[in-house]
Amino acid sequence: MAKWEENIRKVIPYTPGEQPDKSSMIKLNTNENPYPPAPGVTEALQHIDTDKLRLYPDPAVSDLTGAIADFYKVGKDQVFVGVGSDDVLAMSFMTFFNSDKPILFPDITYSFYDVWADMLRIPYERIPLDEKFQICAADYKRENGGVVFPNPNAPTGELLPLDMVEEIIAANKDVIVIVDEAYIDFGGESALPLLEKYDNLLVVQTFSKSRSMAGMRIGFAIGSPVLIKYLNDVKYSFNSYTMDRITIQLGVKAVEDRAYFEETKEKIIRTREWTKTELRRLGFEFGDSKSNFIFARHPKVPAMELFEALKKKDIYVRHFNKPERIADYLRISIGTDAEMKAFVDFLDQYLTDCKIVTA
Repeated sequence: MAKWEENIRKVIPYTPGEQPDKSSMIKLNTNENPYPPAPGVTEALQHIDTDKLRLYPDPAVSDLTGAIADFYKVGKDQVFVGVGSDDVLAMSFMTFFNSDKPILFPDITYSFYDVWADMLRIPYERIPLDEKFQICAADYKRENGGVVFPNPNAPTGELLPLDMVEEIIAANKDVIVIVDEAYIDFGGESALPLLEKYDNLLVVQTFSKSRSMAGMRIGFAIGSPVLIKYLNDVKYSFNSYTMDRITIQLGVKAVEDRAYFEETKEKIIRTREWTKTELRRLGFEFGDSKSNFIFARHPKVPAMELFEALKKKDIYVRHFNKPERIADYLRISIGTDAEMKAFVDFLDQYLTDCKIVTA
């Protein structure tokens, strides 16, 4: 090792889902929305004033924070916007998790949490989920430097009821509790109403899933004005202009179209429930996902075998090749009705060819 390498910050990076680009593929591996953004987004994109791109964007992202505040009926000073929820979460780790006590998060969860903690030298403990992949609120009633968890959890899709979310927050009033709600719009009850009771709560959401804008990178946090001020102080010390003018304009249009937002998320929920029925018929086992994906295993066919067979047919799902109880599971994003039917038809034929009896 060269001498200069001794002082380099070394981390094991997060591994994003594969991003194939084939015209005929069925892409169910990164929890993207199968439907396009709201029509107003397309219209606004066609009328972008490119001359204004020579000017810096608004560092306060005022138009977008205002639109989000209006949608969720909170104060504008309660909203923080970043370049995807990953940016918001990373900024939150940097801002709020500076104790010498470990932060707490589930052992099976969004795998960026330990990456950020390692990179920022934040001590942490991974709290085991129970045998049904559920978060147990009682496990978070211990001394810590902060708490973060997704709800619904990823990659399991399991939803923690709001009363249990509150139990965790109430037991940790001396630290910041971050509830990562990337998938909350697909059947869960948001923790946002709890903001009136707890000034240590930060709720993080994203435009990448229910608003069909993963490619634009918009995430946001809602919390008390004090927490948002602290987040902005760190942001302005890091990079004042985190969001470009085009993204701000399109984000506003996405928020304003409530009817389209409700329509597309309900379509995904209906397709998810149909897919659950079909997967049960084929013998798959899974929890009651309230996200836009299903985390499933087949007791008679290894997950890696199914993963490779699907990939050969240009059907992409996510497999986490980890030893911690999930190596035999596939995470299956919910696509269009046609995509999910093609996916199920392939599995049906594959299991038949393997002489595995289905109902």
